Amino acid sequence: MSDKNVTLSDAAARRIAAILQADPTKGAMRVSVEGGGCSGFSYKFDLVEAADSDDLVLERGNARVLIDPLSLVYMEGSEIDFVDNLMGQSFQIKNPNAVANCGCGTSFSI
Repeated sequence: MSDKNVTLSDAAARRIAAILQADPTKGAMRVSVEGGGCSGFSYKFDLVEAADSDDLVLERGNARVLIDPLSLVYMEGSEIDFVDNLMGQSFQIKNPNAVANCGCGTSFSI
């Protein structure tokens, strides 16, 4: 599913749906961009009850992702993915706007 050029992979949608099903008090996963991290900006993932009025809402199956307008500026064109490999499990943002990423994959610079 895409909106504002942000996409949600099948793997991410399945994982988010499972997380939300495990905690019925939460209605969505909020993905945001914050200053900080080893490359300048970092991604933050939170479970929240409801969307704010100005959030971008991505829905795929039972998965619901919220992105605030300021974070969307940095994330436009990105794909939210979930990776499960020998290195572990994690949500990863494939961001075409990032000119540098850290080794852990959670921070970036533009």
